[in-house]
Amino acid sequence: MDRVPVLKLGDILIVSIQIDLQDQSVLALQEDLADKVVQTGARGVIIDITAVEIIDSFIGRMLSTIASITRLLDAETVVVGMRPAVAITLVELGLSLGGVRTALNLEKGVALLNHLDGARLAVAPR
Repeated sequence: MDRVPVLKLGDILIVSIQIDLQDQSVLALQEDLADKVVQTGARGVIIDITAVEIIDSFIGRMLSTIASITRLLDAETVVVGMRPAVAITLVELGLSLGGVRTALNLEKGVALLNHLDGARLAVAPR
């Protein structure tokens, strides 16, 4: 089973999915990401799915689960690079990916995380 690499850029973890996702590789990614968020103290996770052509209901649910796990570990998750066909499939499957933030590309994903972090600092108690 191929594992999806998790890269660190400052306080953001970046996952670029370049393989066909199988159920086991998605479960391994979930565990690897949770471990890395705790190890690094990351404030954000970006999952780049530009190369992903097909997402089934299991993988869609797992993206939502990953976002929930990282949020519990004090990090936000942004999925970037979603193709129109993937978005259409997710809607047809009835998967709204609740709690998962999206952006068109990696650059916009980083900007979104920076914006969220700034907003969080602005409302944090002093």
